Amino acid sequence: MPPKKRGKSPVKGHERRRTTATKADADAHSDAHADADKMRPYIGQDDLPYEEACVRQRYSLKAWLRYWHHKAASPTAPHAAKVLLLERAVRELPGSYKLWKLLLDLRVDRLLDPAATDPATGLRRPRADFPPAHPEWLATNACFERSLMLCNKFPVIWLAYARFLMHQPARISFTRRTFDRALQSLPTSQHKRVWDLYLRFAELVGGETCVRVWRRFLKLEPHQSERFFASPTSGKTSYQYWIELCDLICDHPEEMAQDPRALQSAEQMVPAGENVLVPSERLDVDRILRAGIARFTDQVGKLWNSLARWWIVNGEFDRAREVYEEGIHQVATVRDFSIIFDAYAKMEEDIISASMERLAAQAERAEDKQDADGEQPPLDETDIDLHLARLEKLMERRPFLVNDVLLRQNPHNVLEWQNRAKLLREKGVDEKVIDAYTKGVSTVSPHKAHGRLQNLWVDFAKYYEETDRPDSARDVFDRAVQVPFKRVDDLAEVWCQWAEFEVRQDNFAGALQVLGRGTTPPRGMHTMHANIRYNDESRTPQQRLFKSIKLWAFFIDLEESIGSPESTKAVYDRVLELKIATPQIIINYAAFLEENKYYEESFRVYERGIDLFGYPIAFEIWNLYLTKFIGRYAGTKLERARDLFEHALEKCPPKFAKTLYLLFAKLEEDYGLTRHAMRVYDRATRAVSDEDRAEMFEIYISKTTSFFGLVSTRDIYQRALETLPDRQARDFALKFADMETKLGEVDRARAILAYASQVSDPRMDPGFWRSWQEFEVKYGNEDTFKEMLRIKRSVQAKFNTEVSFISAQILAARRTADGRTAADVPETFVKSSGGDAMEELELAATGDVIKEQTGGTRVIGLCIGDDDDDDDDDDDQEDDEEAGGKEMHSIAGGIQKQSVPAGVFGGLASKAAELGEDAGGPSAFGARERLQGKRKRD
Repeated sequence: MPPKKRGKSPVKGHERRRTTATKADADAHSDAHADADKMRPYIGQDDLPYEEACVRQRYSLKAWLRYWHHKAASPTAPHAAKVLLLERAVRELPGSYKLWKLLLDLRVDRLLDPAATDPATGLRRPRADFPPAHPEWLATNACFERSLMLCNKFPVIWLAYARFLMHQPARISFTRRTFDRALQSLPTSQHKRVWDLYLRFAELVGGETCVRVWRRFLKLEPHQSERFFASPTSGKTSYQYWIELCDLICDHPEEMAQDPRALQSAEQMVPAGENVLVPSERLDVDRILRAGIARFTDQVGKLWNSLARWWIVNGEFDRAREVYEEGIHQVATVRDFSIIFDAYAKMEEDIISASMERLAAQAERAEDKQDADGEQPPLDETDIDLHLARLEKLMERRPFLVNDVLLRQNPHNVLEWQNRAKLLREKGVDEKVIDAYTKGVSTVSPHKAHGRLQNLWVDFAKYYEETDRPDSARDVFDRAVQVPFKRVDDLAEVWCQWAEFEVRQDNFAGALQVLGRGTTPPRGMHTMHANIRYNDESRTPQQRLFKSIKLWAFFIDLEESIGSPESTKAVYDRVLELKIATPQIIINYAAFLEENKYYEESFRVYERGIDLFGYPIAFEIWNLYLTKFIGRYAGTKLERARDLFEHALEKCPPKFAKTLYLLFAKLEEDYGLTRHAMRVYDRATRAVSDEDRAEMFEIYISKTTSFFGLVSTRDIYQRALETLPDRQARDFALKFADMETKLGEVDRARAILAYASQVSDPRMDPGFWRSWQEFEVKYGNEDTFKEMLRIKRSVQAKFNTEVSFISAQILAARRTADGRTAADVPETFVKSSGGDAMEELELAATGDVIKEQTGGTRVIGLCIGDDDDDDDDDDDQEDDEEAGGKEMHSIAGGIQKQSVPAGVFGGLASKAAELGEDAGGPSAFGARERLQGKRKRD
């Protein structure tokens, strides 16, 4: 026996694999050491910890990523160091997707500018330092290839590689093969991502490559054929291809089938040359073009014209007319209709022109029975008249055809249904008019109606009325009021039109009966009627109609015109019971009762209206009510009128109280007691709004003066000063002081001015201080004038210490810089060369510093002076005396003199008389004369 063969020892095989692995590890260690030697020049002191970590943990992804992030964050790290680092990392971890992605992105960004991307193609612009022949492109390609040896199931790497190759136009075939490799390597679920980029690459390349790529794609996705025809490779849409197909068919009719019964399907069409078909093949042109018409429903005008043109070029004019008529009756847009109609009319015009030319040529060859070609029969004028009649009929039909198109667009267009009926009425076709109205009211949905559906029903009824068929009109109205309109007002308008129709028929009782039927509430309890709201959309308009104020107003007008007072009152009362009355209805009801001598009932109507409405509407009703009551009874029922006024003023807002109080006071003045009238005025000054209070005080003072004299107005003035705001209080203080001056009470007037000065800033209210100054010049003396100046200084100092008031002053001064007037700008703010001497005196006394700027804006300074803070008041008084002397001397010619009662001066009067006798002047001196006398004595 031959010796048995011995198998390989498993121990030796294991040793052999260990030897191979040891050699591979040795090679890897040698390559790693080689990379480490290359990178040694780029390793700095801060890189040593990361380097040691990577040496100790060669297979740790986190160690390499930390090293990479450290290197990437270093602005001084060269590109070669980063590449070598990632190369070392992928050598140790060749299956790591993250490391390969970082390395590939680093190399790609080195060649392509990330900030310069073409929006049309999505490609980036290559950097100028790396031309297409640079070896770095091939190195990057090799890096992608190395990554795909182990990471060939990652679509991101394949797409990045393919997109990078698209930047290399010299490697089109290699790019295409790379796409094919990607499709072969990746699972089918990832193919869509590859095909999107693959098709974009094909469109950029174009030519035969593009067509072949698209053919492969359409085998997988046949329903995407639209994208190929609409792709940038063709530059045309599918609709444009259909139009070109139609033009091609119509331009080459001799190559198409002539007998439609011998036609085959369009799928058998095979091109045999440039726009040439195989003679044995036939095309069903009618079927092809109708398929396009069914596909493009919104752009069918040109397709219908192409189909008609096909029959025209084949001499089938009757078939062409049928196509035109079919297209006109099927299009849904006015644009398509205009295209078809214009082509239709042009065909008829061309036929007429050709027929007339043939008839003229036939007349020249009268001896021939046929034309020169011997194929066409002779023509006569009857044929031309027939063509002309057909064209004329077509033009007459145009408005109706357009109306049909618009109704096909929106069958709920009320305006077009009305226009259709109007066109038929112009033609005088009664049956068609009725059919149009009937079809319109049955087609239009109330909730989808475009326009006012009630007008269509009313026009329908009016047509019967115009044709003397009132019973038919009533039937139309009866049907119309049962339609569930969208709004209650629409239904109410139909009822009103029905009533007006009965009035035009002189059937007044029928009109009232119609309105009574329309305003009848639905069946049910009274409590249910109260719960029905007019704006409740959950109920039908018929259920809410009885609360339509429009219908009730028409009912009221009709009752007032043809009804009796009792029936009219019943209608008004029903409206008030339903609580749907408007203020105008209340006023009309009261006026109606007043016209019919029901005065007390009219007053009760006013009161019911006041209960229904609150202010401000109640104010108007009260005003009218009280005026009518006073006009009716005058002073005969004074107590009742007073009660009415008290009731009106009880809940009256201050905004509306002024008119009622004036009316109340006028009643007391005319028919009551004067003291009652004054009491009303006094109440009015407390009850009216702040805007009307000052005016009310003026009226009160005027009335008090006319009835009781000036003295009685002191208490009123005093309360006005306490009640009114500061600005109005100043005005009343000046009037109060003027009144006291007229009475000779100079001291009281001075006290009033002193009281009002506490709220009058000299810089913001110069008019007040000017008035007080004139008062002191006329009636005061040196001491009172100094006291006025002292008060002025103290008031100004008080206002200067209030920060809010200072800011308001500055804003006011800036505001006057743009549009200032003499009345708006305080005179103490303006210092000119020709200024008043008294102003200079006040300026010196108060120490105001006013700086004028070139732009016209004045900056107001506070009380700034050169004197020390510890100056006593004696120096100020001496300055005032000197300034006052200059002032009195400078205004001597401009002051109006008036005698002052001697009692005002007391013991100073005798001394003044002595001084006057010594100076040779009058016995009663003003401040100016006294200061001059003192200077002379000194």
